[in-house]
Formats: sequence, C-alpha cells, structure tokens
Amino acid sequence: MVSEPASGFRLRDVALSAYGPTLVSATGYGAVTPVLALRARDLGADVSTAAAVVALLGVGMLVASLPVSVVVARVGEKKALVAAGLVDAAAMLLGALAGTVALLAVSVVVSGMTWTTFLMARQGFMIDAVPLSHRARALSILGGSTRVGVLVGPLLGAGLIPLAGLPAVFVLAAVCSAAAALLAWRVPDLGEDRRLAQRERGQPRVWRVLADHRRTLLTLGSVVAVISASRSVRTGLLPLWADHVGMSASTTSLVLALAALVDIVFTYPGGWLMDHRGRVVIAVPVVLTVAVGSLLLPLATSTAGVAAVAVLIAAGNGLGSGIVMVLGADAAPDEGRAQFLGGWRLCGDIGLSGGPLVVSALAAVAPLAVAALAVGALGLAGTAWTGWWVGRADRARTSA
Repeated sequence: MVSEPASGFRLRDVALSAYGPTLVSATGYGAVTPVLALRARDLGADVSTAAAVVALLGVGMLVASLPVSVVVARVGEKKALVAAGLVDAAAMLLGALAGTVALLAVSVVVSGMTWTTFLMARQGFMIDAVPLSHRARALSILGGSTRVGVLVGPLLGAGLIPLAGLPAVFVLAAVCSAAAALLAWRVPDLGEDRRLAQRERGQPRVWRVLADHRRTLLTLGSVVAVISASRSVRTGLLPLWADHVGMSASTTSLVLALAALVDIVFTYPGGWLMDHRGRVVIAVPVVLTVAVGSLLLPLATSTAGVAAVAVLIAAGNGLGSGIVMVLGADAAPDEGRAQFLGGWRLCGDIGLSGGPLVVSALAAVAPLAVAALAVGALGLAGTAWTGWWVGRADRARTSA
C-alpha cells in the first residue's frame, strides 16, 4: 500500500508522465483497430480470415500477460514502457508494409503483446507515483485518457485513408507508438530501489506468486473477468442489434461515438466516488448498466431507443473507468507485484476475449432478442457476484 501523502498531492503533478504516453499510444491503437479487418481484406483474406486477424490482437494480449510480468519485474516500468512503444512502432510499420496476410497477422500479435506490456507497466508506475488517497481518481483519468485516444484515433485514421490509403493508418500508429516511447523515456524510474532489493532476495516465480494469491485471483480476479466481459457487450451486442433493427452503419457509428463521449464525461466523477465512497459503489453499476441495457435492448426498435441503451451502458462504463486497475492496485502485494499484476491482466483479458464468444454462441443458437435477454440475466448474476466480493474487499481495505 502507498501511504497517505505527507504534503498536498495534485493530479497535475503526474499529468505529463502518466497521461501523455497513454493518450498518444491509445490514439495509435484506436486508429488501427477499426481498419485491421479492412487491411486483411485488401491483402486477399476472406471474411472469416479477416475476423481471425482482428482476434489475434486479443490473442497477443492474452499470451503475453504472464511472461511480460517477469520482464516488467526485472527491468522496471519505465524501460518496459519505452520498449513496448518501440516494438509496437516496428510492428505497425510491418503492418503498413506487409504484402501478405501472414505478415499482417504477425504484426497484430506483436502489437497485442506490446499493448498488454504498456497497460501493465503504466499501472505499476501509477501505484508508485500516486498516494492511496488519490489512487482511484488518478487511475480513472488514466482510463479516460485511453478512451480519448481511442476516440480520436479513428477520426485521424478516417482523414488519412482517402489521402494515402489504409497503410497510412499503420504509419500513424507507428509514429504514435514511437512518440509514446519518447515521452515514457522522460518518466522517472520510481521503482529502482525496490527492484534492487528484490534482485538481492531473488525474483519470485510467477506461478509461486499466483499460487500464494490464488484466493484473491479466484474471487476478485473473477470479478475483473465479469467486468471486462460486460464491457465487451457494447462493441459486440449493440452493433449487431443496431443492424438487426435496420440502422445504417453511419448512424450506428454516430450512436457509438455519442456513447463514447458520455463514457469520457463520467470518468472523473467515478474516480472521485471510488476515492471517497469505496470501490463497490462503482463496480456494481459497471455490470448492472450492461445487464439492464441488455434486458431493455429487445424493446429498442428505433434509433432513439438504441441510442438510449448505448448511453445507459456508457454512463456505467464511464463511472467505472480505471476500476480494474484500481482493484488490482489495491490487491497487489509489495513482493512480486509485477507478477501478480500479470495474473490480474490475464483475468481481464479472459473476460475481454470470453465476452464476445458468449454473445456469438448465444446469437448462433437463439434469436438476437433472446440472446440479449440471456446476456442481461447473466449480467444480473454477475452484478450480485461483483457486489459481494468488491464489498468484502472494501471492508477489508478500510479496516486494515
């Protein structure tokens, strides 16, 4: 745990070092993600292969979570951030120059691995840089800066494509990653003394750390998987339903852009509430709004109805900006912190990967309206699970 600040701490004290690299990196990530399938199609992939290429981004994140934790533990957050930016820049240049789907697939997997590295390293940096009294607000704004980048990135990409084609978007992402690495180089290396002491004692093995904290990972870690899975509904179920009720692609994009803006607006209030009222008051609405929105979705037969559901889900998601990082920071031990956070990221990545698969499986065996109701019912169960375990963690944290 980080002790209470001895003097007045201000969030702007860490603004450039914490949020600058994140905003720039997320802009590149946000620019590339929507065009991955299109780039694969341009290289000759069929629809299913193009979808598989997109999925490889999540695969890269999933397989890297634990190995990367060892790297971060050894070299520190600063060097990990710099390395992630430089390697991702190279991967994006490969994506721009790729002449085959196979090369594009390699670049996507590597990019997913670097994104996980970046997320894990920045979380560790914030644990060291920010006192406990401001932790939730700082991490909420960190999550919000990612959201801003993911919103701005596609707009920049859309302006580039008519001028220079799809490869230009990958070049833009490479520039953003290199710029993020440069900004990260200016970040102070706050954990150097801790790493030196750890090196003298010997680095704990990943599996030993995970075994020692298995109860936390099976309880709060499963909550993280639930939260991550529920968040994937907005990008999976909502677009499918919009198409089902006859909304055009451009209208759907506008509705999702509106939801993204609502998401950003609620970022700071959510962090303030977590710092002053506990984590459970935010963790529950994140899952509950998705559950209620999914249950209401069959009634949304117009653009206004779909937009209302999207805004409801976005409000809950925005309030929960940074909640996964906050819960992880609260639970992380001093000994083997990076290895623990690797397991924590793995829990979140399982949820992010599993959520769309659940939606896809339900939609394959039942009408979309029934699938939405099933997702809503699962969300209500997930809400109860989240409230129970996060509430227990709140009580344990305040009584410590």
